[in-house]
Amino acid sequence: MADSAGSASSGRMWCSVPERLQLHGAMLALQFGYAGFHVVSRAALNMGISKLVFPVYRNIIALLLLLPFAYFLEKKERPAITLNFLFQFFLLALVGITANQGFYLLGLDNTSPTFASAIQNSVPAITFLMAAILRIEQVRLNRKDGIAKVAGTVFCVIGASVITLYKGPTIYSPVPPLNSIITPHPQTQLLGSVSLSLGDANGKNWTLGCLYLIGHCLSWSGWLVLQAPILKKYPARLSVTSYTCFFGLIQFLVIALIVERDAQAWIFHSGGEVFTILYAGVVASGIAFAVQIWCIDRGGPVFVAVYQPVQTLVVAIMASLALGEEFYLGGIIGAILIVVGLYLVLWGKNAERKFAMEHAAIMSTPEHSSIRSASHAKTSLTQPLLPSSTENV
Repeated sequence: MADSAGSASSGRMWCSVPERLQLHGAMLALQFGYAGFHVVSRAALNMGISKLVFPVYRNIIALLLLLPFAYFLEKKERPAITLNFLFQFFLLALVGITANQGFYLLGLDNTSPTFASAIQNSVPAITFLMAAILRIEQVRLNRKDGIAKVAGTVFCVIGASVITLYKGPTIYSPVPPLNSIITPHPQTQLLGSVSLSLGDANGKNWTLGCLYLIGHCLSWSGWLVLQAPILKKYPARLSVTSYTCFFGLIQFLVIALIVERDAQAWIFHSGGEVFTILYAGVVASGIAFAVQIWCIDRGGPVFVAVYQPVQTLVVAIMASLALGEEFYLGGIIGAILIVVGLYLVLWGKNAERKFAMEHAAIMSTPEHSSIRSASHAKTSLTQPLLPSSTENV
């Protein structure tokens, strides 16, 4: 009884938290999960895990994690499945899982996590452009909220790029440097070298890797944008994620069975390989997909994408705490630009929401309703033969 009362109390406390704070907390947690995934993925590739087998196992774990929650929690709100929905889920998987994860691993294998993290900072700008073209995100440059959203997106991209591309003088140096303690141990030599250099890819095709990563960013942005209209028709978020993960698994499995002919590639050879796959499946897919689609449904694709540059800042902090890496002036400047950019975008979204609420309140006033009724009656009397569908044109 005490446990149930405690869980009910904690549930009420969570419900009492404003949705805006829930969204920000969820997105920050998501960036921490993805930041760790950069290093884990690089470690997995260095261990020799197949670039096709890795996402197969990753999506199997994610599907097993999501499926029970989707089935039991969304029984009542899940619409009936149709061929049209299945096609949309298949397309969502093709863009958001198969192309997204495939291009990322191919690009990471030919470049480094540093560059992969840097180029991902283009995701907010690409998503914002796609959402504006498809009219999912309203951009009114004649209003302050529209200018703030555009300026904030630009600030975020510039800030994260500064963190990655400009070091500057050392501002903070940890004492003692933890990397000197970690790297001598043979078991941690691999992870230490991967994290310290963030995976330099010597002897790789850098140009081809850049092209793969550009494809990854385009796929990621397209995935964020495509989820918004699908959720309006199929509001069961966990079910959408599960269907997407299922079709992505099928697509990757077919490709892997055709291309990957080495049977040893499907066998785990160390505990490190198991850990990387578990982390990718549980954290970077299962939990991340569920959190991301909830945030898209409540905050929109641009709100989710604008947090992407925070990931670069999180990677820098994690590297400093765990590996004793130094803070540079470029990191401080970039962090400030990211915070300013996030503030501008979120202020713009909040101002846009307030404007919409005020407009709706004005439209619902009795005075405005009487004006609309009089206008409607006048139109019907003066043009009685026009069909009703033309009255709102």
